[in-house]
Amino acid sequence: MTEYTLRPVGRVESTLTERAAAPRQPDEGAPDAWLAFDDRYAPALDGLTPGTDVLLLTWLDRADRHTLTVRPRGDTGRPLTGVFATRAPDRPNPIGLHTVHILAVAGTRVHVRNLEALAGTPVLDIKPLLTPDR
Repeated sequence: MTEYTLRPVGRVESTLTERAAAPRQPDEGAPDAWLAFDDRYAPALDGLTPGTDVLLLTWLDRADRHTLTVRPRGDTGRPLTGVFATRAPDRPNPIGLHTVHILAVAGTRVHVRNLEALAGTPVLDIKPLLTPDR
């Protein structure tokens, strides 16, 4: 199979530093965070505005890329399930998908609500969340 190279465009700045302490989902106590983009991507941020929702793609750099099955939410009472049927961070290509709300844009920094990614997590991309009226 062909391999592809991904280059981070920025990093997450968050109070979350330990994977074990991070919420599993944004509505489980995820803090607000900043997305710090490399200066060369400043023009790409044009048009991002506070009050909008976006899809954030991250590279879960602390994930185990050899994991193929998990017990959902770490619950030993649940059956083993393929990672592609879960949102488990450990997976062959640990791409994080987050729906976040933009609180502020300050230069090459974007303040977002409820992001469960750890500090230092590479940001791959950010895209507008399309709704039926868009």
